[in-house]
Amino acid sequence: MEIKTLLVANRGEIARRVFRTCRDLGIRTVAVHTDLDADALHVRDADVALSVPGYLDGAAVLAAAREAGADAIHPGYGFLSENAGFAADVTDAGIAWIGPSPKVIEQMGRKDAARDLAVAAGVPVVPSYDVDADPASFAYPVLVKAAAGGGGKGMRVVRAAADFDAAVAAAKREAAGAFGDDTILVEKYVERGRHIEVQVLGDSHGTVVHLGTRECSVQRRHQKVLEEAPAPALDAELRERIHSSAVALSASVGYENAGTIEYLLDASTGDFYFLEMNTRLQVEHPVTEIHSGTDLVALQISVAAGDPLPFDQSGLRFYDHAIEARIYAEDAFGGFLPQAGTATVVAWPEGARVDHALESGQVVSTSYDPMLGKVIVAGRDRRAARRALVAALDDTAILGLTTNTGFLRMLAAGEEFAVPGGIDTAWLDRHEVPAPDPAPARALAARLWLDANTAPDGPFTGDGFRMGGPAAPVVVEFTDGSVELSPAQRHSPRGLEPSERMTQRVSAHRVELAHQGQRYVFDRPDAGADHGAAAGDGTIVAPMPGTVLDVRVAVGDPVAEGDVLGVVEAMKMELALKAPYAGTVTAVGASTGQQVALGVTLFVVESVESEEVR
Repeated sequence: MEIKTLLVANRGEIARRVFRTCRDLGIRTVAVHTDLDADALHVRDADVALSVPGYLDGAAVLAAAREAGADAIHPGYGFLSENAGFAADVTDAGIAWIGPSPKVIEQMGRKDAARDLAVAAGVPVVPSYDVDADPASFAYPVLVKAAAGGGGKGMRVVRAAADFDAAVAAAKREAAGAFGDDTILVEKYVERGRHIEVQVLGDSHGTVVHLGTRECSVQRRHQKVLEEAPAPALDAELRERIHSSAVALSASVGYENAGTIEYLLDASTGDFYFLEMNTRLQVEHPVTEIHSGTDLVALQISVAAGDPLPFDQSGLRFYDHAIEARIYAEDAFGGFLPQAGTATVVAWPEGARVDHALESGQVVSTSYDPMLGKVIVAGRDRRAARRALVAALDDTAILGLTTNTGFLRMLAAGEEFAVPGGIDTAWLDRHEVPAPDPAPARALAARLWLDANTAPDGPFTGDGFRMGGPAAPVVVEFTDGSVELSPAQRHSPRGLEPSERMTQRVSAHRVELAHQGQRYVFDRPDAGADHGAAAGDGTIVAPMPGTVLDVRVAVGDPVAEGDVLGVVEAMKMELALKAPYAGTVTAVGASTGQQVALGVTLFVVESVESEEVR
């Protein structure tokens, strides 16, 4: 069949990524959007855009496809991408589904069913236990995980039999809420595991190939942070066994289109185990495209149209090493709390591939996934690719809200990531990446502030000399410290990198800038301000934009230090707000279900000492 019009049942950077290939192929594109996304970049990129109540509303998305005359639907990832029922509705409507068959999605989408198929195909699986067996008989630690879904939801590590029942109950609750299915698996937990995956591609003519490995071990709480292709530090024999098992499993289920087989490699033994199959395009697919020299979206569309793959395994060639970094709206050095607000200035690196859906002036909310974009680089080997990633993150700047870019830069430049295969899947949960020293950024801010706020006829001339006097240093004060600049340093930002010059906002009272990816805000002291209400005054503000889940106190209630006053949730992260000390609640500015912005006052507690003084 010929695909002339394609609808993407998704949003953001993946919708834009699919549209880019469609333009190259001359295919008309259709976007769907909610009211919140009416002016989003993916909407402007499409030839046609139609409104839907929500991205999970399969009936509305299908109706939009019919209205637009779409021949095919690409689901992207997330949302409806692994919904077998939706895929069946699409194919029943006579519209091509850019993905595997509904039957295969159903088979491989459940971890329990996929595990059985892997065993039948001779693929090694993680040793497991019967969830109803006596927990005392298990060899700990074990991993309790949901049979449906993924993304780390419904997953708990259990280290003792006494903790097993509580972990299972918690995992069941989370799995039921996230997937509508509380079926649980219990498996051996590998302490030092590497996440290795294989990109597979099959057509309707019986050909299944692999496009090499990826390593996704740099994770935090089962969420990937950095990905690379090929997976490093695998000997040729082990790599070939992993490749072969992925192809064998895919062929055994008649897999068509793009998919990923995920494995856990035990770093201590060299054994690898099947984890799951993702029956869709992965977020990290760009590193495979660079490494294999392919356009996976174009190949997906071709396969869905019934064409045979243009190569067999022997026809594939592999090239550069590629690494991807995921940019999230989160404060990585502040507890990874979600962030929201207006991205006032956005500067993406010019020397890298960037898949994104963020521009200057765009509002970032907590309504959708916090990923803002992906920075992807390549090099002739891993060392060169790593250097390119550090440079690209140096040139990435987002002002107006905090992102994890500086965290990614520190991680990529660190000694641990420099070692091929040196980071396991739990490394980030055991270690803290050090925050960058703010001193260089503060010095830069001082020069920028002076340049913007010193008048030519003021007390200092442009060359740093005092009018009618000898050269003198200049001291610029900020609320978090001062900077003394010599006359030579006073010279305005002549030596600054272009990205730093572009990504600054300077006023009389504040300098906001990005330095090595990290956003900094330096405030000037305000002589007229009342500094009596400093930190520790009993005011509890919203630590992140989100929803108030629970309010447990009222005005006049006595509280002890550490008592929970309320709970705020954003992006599936719950944070309990606690009393800083014993006292009385004097103000409650929150109500259950209320949407709150970052920094809004929610509670005020007056200390016992203050009450006694009064």
